[in-house]
Amino acid sequence: MEATSPISLQQQTPKSSPLKKITFINSLMEATSLRTPSLKEKEDTYLISSNLKNSERKALKDLKARLLSSPLDSMWGIPLLHNTDDPRSDVVLLKFLRARDFKVQDSLNMLLKCLNWRKEFRTDAVLEEELGFFKELEGIVAYMHGYDKEGHPVCYNAYGVFKDKEMYERFFGDDEKLNKFLRWRVQVLERGIKLLNFKPGAGGINSLIQVTDLKDMPKRELRVASNHILSLFQDNYPEMVAKKIFVNVPWYFSLLYSIFSPFLTQRTKSKFVISKEGNVAETLYKFISPEYIPVQYGGLSRPGDFLNGPPKPASEFTVKGGEKVNIQIDGIVGGATITWDIVVGGWELDYSVEFVPDEVTSYTIAVEKPRRVTANEEAIHNSFTTKEAGKLVLSVDNLSSDKRKVGAYRYVVRKSTLVSKD
Repeated sequence: MEATSPISLQQQTPKSSPLKKITFINSLMEATSLRTPSLKEKEDTYLISSNLKNSERKALKDLKARLLSSPLDSMWGIPLLHNTDDPRSDVVLLKFLRARDFKVQDSLNMLLKCLNWRKEFRTDAVLEEELGFFKELEGIVAYMHGYDKEGHPVCYNAYGVFKDKEMYERFFGDDEKLNKFLRWRVQVLERGIKLLNFKPGAGGINSLIQVTDLKDMPKRELRVASNHILSLFQDNYPEMVAKKIFVNVPWYFSLLYSIFSPFLTQRTKSKFVISKEGNVAETLYKFISPEYIPVQYGGLSRPGDFLNGPPKPASEFTVKGGEKVNIQIDGIVGGATITWDIVVGGWELDYSVEFVPDEVTSYTIAVEKPRRVTANEEAIHNSFTTKEAGKLVLSVDNLSSDKRKVGAYRYVVRKSTLVSKD
């Protein structure tokens, strides 16, 4: 039961805006906040017949032939030898070829080193291991959570907790701890890869989305661990990331990116999205639906939401500076219970909820009194049981601000199952 046109607006009289100082960094941040091209591009398409040049087809054929002498013939459960009819093998081999610009010998060397590393590291067994020491990091430091709008699994990374020296020593205090951490981090990635289908054509999901939160990340302390992780992933998981989204980016990171970006290829730059602090939800909404975004990043998804199947879809809305948005949920019958979730990225605005009865002689009920919602507050979850028919109005008041914000909401109305007795 959903309203057809639930949102109404109230606007403040426009004020004259002061001139904004334009800098190169501002230009960069505005450019990277724009919607990027669809992820369903050549990066995630592996159809040999239509997407490969003749020279690239030949390179794939040559690589398959050279693999005949290798005793290690599978990866992620996918056979790689020349005589296989499994189309997924082409997807895997093309990842190594693309990573080495279709140079067959270089691709073969990379592939064989990866196969040997997987044998030594025992990656096929890592998914079954109980790495209990790292349980407290799941859902905080590195974790798979939901999918983007194109169906790619999303991996979140946030290392800000290691700003605490005690936490850092517990997990990175010596080489043994670092190696255990790397094994756990590989386990998280392998979980994500299990969600890929390695399908070459339409419907193929062959890479992940990676969201990296730079807030409070201790750069110096994590340098050794970061270098190990980057080296390990670059050497053994080529072309596995469709898009890298950096959020809560500090000013110096943006500055460094602007300096080095001219030296990156357009293909590499197309995989990067830079989002400054306070702009996280607006950036993520472009790629991921709010019901799949964790609440700490301006979404509606809480731990355990996926246990009972896909989440209920959410509706997105925008509240401009000097504007008030009223979301009306009509047609609620007496005795029904309505449950809702609502969030606005970076809140810092006023929020309230009213129930307006259909009967004109009844009084409007203040379900949630107007209050200021702080920037760090997560999605609001609440419910209300009606005594009579009417509508629920969720109000988001941004009249005192000139900043545009994005938000999302969803609701469920359940009618009473009680039957009155005569």
